[in-house]
Amino acid sequence: MAPSEALTLVVLGPADAPDGLALSEAAGWNQTAEDWRLFVRQGRVFGLREQEANRLVATAAALPYAGGLGWISMVLVAPEWRHQGLATQLMQHCIAHLRALDATPVLDATPAGQPAYARLGFEAGFALARWEGVLAAAPPAPGTGLADAITIARLDALANGCDRGVLLIDFLRRPGTRAWVEPDGHGFALARQGLRATQLGPLVACDEASALSLLQRALADLRGSVFLDVPERWSALTAWLQHNGFARQRGFARMALGAAPIADVHHRLFVVAGPEFG
Repeated sequence: MAPSEALTLVVLGPADAPDGLALSEAAGWNQTAEDWRLFVRQGRVFGLREQEANRLVATAAALPYAGGLGWISMVLVAPEWRHQGLATQLMQHCIAHLRALDATPVLDATPAGQPAYARLGFEAGFALARWEGVLAAAPPAPGTGLADAITIARLDALANGCDRGVLLIDFLRRPGTRAWVEPDGHGFALARQGLRATQLGPLVACDEASALSLLQRALADLRGSVFLDVPERWSALTAWLQHNGFARQRGFARMALGAAPIADVHHRLFVVAGPEFG
């Protein structure tokens, strides 16, 4: 049976979020139930379900940000359904959805995914890499107040070229999220709980030396497995991570379909929020 006959295109709702989580968990990804609820609530998640078993076998999410950019991620296909064009089909729905909102589609692609995205017209910009480390136990960090949230949203918008306040507020409201804001208000770092590791990022600072100091401060308050996604441009940060026991897990390339500020990473953006959010 051809895929078009065996599968039904769906838009995921709140009740479908657990099925999306099952797909990403089976793939070994770090997303949580909170992440999937955010995608469904604030974005548009396209999926394909087997008609007979009603099983979700593929997804792709489009998350618009205020300011004309839209993020595509969570492109997942169950192993037995791969190499049949399902990811491309769902990507095309995400692209059409974002273009209808006048948002330029942007994503972070693995080396394996880059050729497929290039065939859809995406062009590569700056490179980044995921680093993973395991930290010893640490004391609890202080909470985040409203003033911190306002500062975080302002600095993040400067570094990313779009307003992601809804995303950041969602992060800050989650149990276990930690935030560090520089006393002078020029930098911040966030860390949130993931399924497999704490995800550190975004981290925004005025220069690389300040970013390294803020990173060290944040890591001192964390424990267990930690992931962070660092643009390759920041050689001092990556050298410090490598010297302190972090391992480079894999690389990504930021890609965009249309005009977007991705040729080089912004001079204030030192750790991104993860390939699922940018």
